[in-house]
Amino acid sequence: MPTFKSAAYLDRYAQSLIGVYGRPKAVLTHGQGCYVWDADGKRYLDLLAGIAVNVLGHGHPIVVEALSRQAGTLIHVSNFFATLPQIELAERLLSVSGAPEGSAVFFANSGTEAIEAAIKLGRRTGRTRMVAAEGAFHGRTIGALALTHKTAYREPFEPLIPSVTHVPLNDAEALRAVIGTDVAALFLEPIQGEAGVVAADPAYLRLARQLTRASGTMLIIDEVQTGVGRTGTWFAFQQAGILPDAITMAKGLGAGVPIGALVTFGPEVSTLLTAGQHGTTFGGNPLAAAVGLAVLDTIETDNLLAHATAMGNHLVDSVAALGHPLISGVRGAGLLRAIELTADVAAVVVDRALAAGFIVNAPTPHVVRLAPPLVVTAAQLDSFVMALPALLRRLGPAS
Repeated sequence: MPTFKSAAYLDRYAQSLIGVYGRPKAVLTHGQGCYVWDADGKRYLDLLAGIAVNVLGHGHPIVVEALSRQAGTLIHVSNFFATLPQIELAERLLSVSGAPEGSAVFFANSGTEAIEAAIKLGRRTGRTRMVAAEGAFHGRTIGALALTHKTAYREPFEPLIPSVTHVPLNDAEALRAVIGTDVAALFLEPIQGEAGVVAADPAYLRLARQLTRASGTMLIIDEVQTGVGRTGTWFAFQQAGILPDAITMAKGLGAGVPIGALVTFGPEVSTLLTAGQHGTTFGGNPLAAAVGLAVLDTIETDNLLAHATAMGNHLVDSVAALGHPLISGVRGAGLLRAIELTADVAAVVVDRALAAGFIVNAPTPHVVRLAPPLVVTAAQLDSFVMALPALLRRLGPAS
């Protein structure tokens, strides 16, 4: 008889970790490519990639080699000193983001830390008001939480930083009404991942750029979930043809190694934060920076931007071909996608998918989100699509 270890491990988890994540669904032990295995030996197709993090999948040889090589030379120094990986990664991010001359990078350790840096950047304008979108998720630290819209996240920790206004996404008139010369910064996600993969219209982003430029307000684009090739371009804002004042990123940049970054566009913005006004012990450490460089190199050399676009389109077509009555469509871009359901059964679908060997999640009751590694194949996506009818069985009319 097989010995099942996961239940015992999960009991130990519950006894030793603060329960902010609830009870995990499994204990994972190792991964390879787009697959992971649990403590009982069961294999899963990872279509979530650590929530858009593992862009090269698991155990990618380029990432392993970069980690091993850098660990053998220099893992950490304080920011009293510079390292070559830090400098080279900053230069590379300025290049792929299309930043103009005089732009600069601040390295952090996560997306929410990058947002905190962006908030301080906005405060350096001398203004204090901030604007974000309804449905926004920018992180859970106190500053980032003030920009995050979900009431359940915010209320237990109020009062948060004051003077933050939330406006409906894609509502041009609401945006015109709120952006003025008293607003320090407007924070927008090109696609709101935690709201259910809801995209900002390109025209809305262009209007945001027009209004913020006219009022002297910073436009800060949160690319934590959408950046580093996830939507088929290096950054999703590039698809709208705009140039923001700053962008934040994290997740996919380190392919699983913690790293975040704030990129400021142009000398006027890039000189606002001066010596001693912000910092972090681990930000830009050579280990994370070396991996970030390897990730960007691999995305470029393996043509993964085009692959993300092709695989995203393939998923859309394959799901549409099912013609299932519980599926109303697929939205998103590249390999950040939401399968929209006609009933609030996404949580059940996610649990059934896990039992069937697929990792996806439900950011809202009627949305199943996929954010697989950028190296996912059409055959792997098809295996999930072919399983969908069984996952949806008896969850609605004629299903």
